[in-house]
Amino acid sequence: MAEINDKTLNRIADALERLAPNDSVKPTLDGADAFVWHADPDRLDPIHNVSRVDFNLLQGIDHVRDILLKNTEQFANGYAANNALLWGARGMGKSSLVKALHAKVGNLALIEIHREDIPSLPRLLEIIRDSGRQCILFCDDLSFDHDDGNYKSLKAVLEGGIEGRPKNVIFYATSNRRHLMPRDMMENERGTAINPSEAIEEKVSLSDRFGLWLGFHSCNQDDYLKMIDGYLDHFGIKYDRDDAHAEALTWSRTRGARSGRVAFQFIQDLAGRMGVKL
Repeated sequence: MAEINDKTLNRIADALERLAPNDSVKPTLDGADAFVWHADPDRLDPIHNVSRVDFNLLQGIDHVRDILLKNTEQFANGYAANNALLWGARGMGKSSLVKALHAKVGNLALIEIHREDIPSLPRLLEIIRDSGRQCILFCDDLSFDHDDGNYKSLKAVLEGGIEGRPKNVIFYATSNRRHLMPRDMMENERGTAINPSEAIEEKVSLSDRFGLWLGFHSCNQDDYLKMIDGYLDHFGIKYDRDDAHAEALTWSRTRGARSGRVAFQFIQDLAGRMGVKL
């Protein structure tokens, strides 16, 4: 084996030092009220302009909106509150509600974490625990597929372990799936396991960690048109209501759905045609 000279050793040492985490600079919750968490290396990127809609514009979801508002206010005031899973139809305001509540309630830090960074949650929770701030930990479009073991990490964080969840953090997640996993995955577990009921319980137990299950369902025509009217009023768009309703219904039919997202997409189109800046 060729002898390694000092110059080579120095290069190796420099490379290892660059790869090693910098313990002197640890992420903090200073300087903003909203952040995005990234792992490897760990950092909290401050978000100064959160993309959100006004709380009062969230139409057709009054029941779940009020439940989550009360839960969030309890948490902000230092009282007991539940983790929440917002599940159901696409475009019905699940993530919009979380971001709107953050603005309405105030006094809270909102931290978004991506599903692929869930294994790093224990490190993030340590930062939150020591921050002295009340934090909503938010994961949008949370779901797990075949051979994805990250759900076990999330289960442990939400309820497991002797230390438990920090009192100054609450976890809100949105998903199109009530149990966060595809039906065929759960059926496969039932068919191949020695004890099918235990296999299903293992999968379903993750969603059980959420004290609140809030269902969002496709809206009816009246609620959809209320959304249209709310946007017209909010943005000051002067347009005949009957014409706006007729065009909005046609717009929804071309997309095969009525939802808050479809309503806002129509408003964007209408505003653009009229030369109105949103």
